[in-house]
Amino acid sequence: MARTASKGVAPVELQPLDETTLLTTQNLAATLGHEQDATVRAVAAQLGYQLPADCTDPDLIQRDIAANMRRSVEACLEVGRGLQVLKKACPHGEFVERLDVLGIDRHVAARFMQSATKFASLGSNAAMAKAIGNQTKLFEMLVLDDEEIQELELTGQTGELSLDDVATMSVKELRKALREAREDKTAQARVMADKDAKINQLATELAKKPKVIVVQPVEEAKQLRQEVVATAYEVEGTLQGTLRKAFADLEQLAQQTGEDHRSFTAALVRNLEVTLMAIRSEFHLPELHPDQLPGWQTLLGLDDLAEG
Repeated sequence: MARTASKGVAPVELQPLDETTLLTTQNLAATLGHEQDATVRAVAAQLGYQLPADCTDPDLIQRDIAANMRRSVEACLEVGRGLQVLKKACPHGEFVERLDVLGIDRHVAARFMQSATKFASLGSNAAMAKAIGNQTKLFEMLVLDDEEIQELELTGQTGELSLDDVATMSVKELRKALREAREDKTAQARVMADKDAKINQLATELAKKPKVIVVQPVEEAKQLRQEVVATAYEVEGTLQGTLRKAFADLEQLAQQTGEDHRSFTAALVRNLEVTLMAIRSEFHLPELHPDQLPGWQTLLGLDDLAEG
């Protein structure tokens, strides 16, 4: 039986690109390549990452990262810098594929890159790098604020955590110390927020009182002044009692541990001073010399009211 010839689709003949179109395409590709190269070099310079062979080729950067994947702190930071540059050098969607080739989980890669940013100056601080020692401790210390890291770099201590502690602690002990420090800081911030809220509430209540009192009966004026004095007395009692005792407890603890809490307590006092200055400014209150401070009888207005 004779085979019937199949009816196929006639092949489409591709037309060669004209010279103008080809040149335009080549120029566009060259422009995009130059822009990509400039972006990658800018990121590398910003992070202090040395491009391998001064080249922005992703393959070379990937091999450089693989070479640096050992457990020293300096190598971890170099891996983090390299990953940030590699991400810029890769087309969209390719970075994750290269992480798979390197055997780095994307979440771990994020911590490498975060470490390189947060501990940017660690490479020039041999003491701190030696104290941290390894990748695991480095990742644990990512919970520190930038200010705490800077204080640790400059003074060797932040809060109750010192570089000596970091060097001698196990990873588990360091994690516990960092968690406790974070909880203490949160508790202190909560106490400050509660005190600020109470002072602001008192200030708001005072602000709601009539600023200008037109002629009122003597007894009403006397009662209003007594209420204001009672409110001020309550604030002063809190400062003289609760806050003063807390400062005394910190000072007693400092004598036992040798830690200086004066910067911390000075910051609290300054915050209260700023609040009082804001109240003074809002109500245009004059500043009085200590010799001019009136007694409680005058504050209550008893002298003026008696004359009225």
